[in-house]
Amino acid sequence: MVEENKKGKSNKISELRQDFITGDWVVIALGRGERPGEFVKKREEYPALRDKCFFCFPEETGQEKDVLIFRRADGDWSLRVIPNKYPAFSKNQPVKRFEEGPYFGMNGVGHHEVIITRDHHRQIAVLDPIEVAEIMDAYQERYINLMNKKSVNYIEIFHNHGREAGASVEHPHSQLMAIPVVSPGVRLELDGAELFHKKNRKCVYCAISEWELKNKKRLLFENDNFLVFCPFSSRVAFEVWVMPKAHKPYFERITNEEKIDLGEALQKAVNMIYKALEDPAYNFYLHTSPCDGKDYPHYHWHLEILPHTATWAGFELSTGIEISTIEPERAAEELRKNA
Repeated sequence: MVEENKKGKSNKISELRQDFITGDWVVIALGRGERPGEFVKKREEYPALRDKCFFCFPEETGQEKDVLIFRRADGDWSLRVIPNKYPAFSKNQPVKRFEEGPYFGMNGVGHHEVIITRDHHRQIAVLDPIEVAEIMDAYQERYINLMNKKSVNYIEIFHNHGREAGASVEHPHSQLMAIPVVSPGVRLELDGAELFHKKNRKCVYCAISEWELKNKKRLLFENDNFLVFCPFSSRVAFEVWVMPKAHKPYFERITNEEKIDLGEALQKAVNMIYKALEDPAYNFYLHTSPCDGKDYPHYHWHLEILPHTATWAGFELSTGIEISTIEPERAAEELRKNA
């Protein structure tokens, strides 16, 4: 929204945009971020390795035995999955609930794994799309292996890049946590998708997909099976989603053809962010239907990518309303320049 002041100059007015799925609000503060270069932050450097990288040489550095390994034709490994050496959740334990006065809790039972790619210096942004498809293959295989285990009701798969994004180890890797509860964020999306379907007899994510493909202002890339776009109610500057074009509630049912297209779509998305923001720290994560034995036909799985371009302060912490300082349409325009 633009207004002209008395001197004839245009003044940008901030916007409140509502998330179409959850009902959450975000602020697009148009007058604060003027140039894409303002979002480029110097990355925190990792300290020099004193010894061997324990993801490059997991056997030699005391890591646990692989639960999955992919090998190249020459016999060397290209990807491996190992149990996290310092897990957030304990496996092979029964769920035990407890109460304390008005409070309720349970022990932290689950599985915590690390998905590691071979090359210490090649992150997803510079991998070949087929190499990213192999990562998706590992995600699917480990998901299927864990989804029916006792006490597992949701599997969160995420990737941290950069120290500011929580990656304590420089070597590129993703993480998987199989846990007994469904996260509040996913629960909001599930409820929003179900409510929209009841009112409109249609998937809310499919409605978003159709509009973004038609409107194209926020569209970054598409192939046969996926679209990549900046969401209308972006929570952070240069937020990007990767989403199946067809209605797909369950990530674990992805086909080989779809994994290849997903590898291409994710690589394109991360590469655009990498170029436009000069290799920022970022997180991406998978949101898919829970594996708790219930049916979720109204949901639609997707990947969300959030670059670290700002820090939460008092307003965000006190209200839960996030502020993005560039409109998603302009962010998409800048990202497309780096396609």
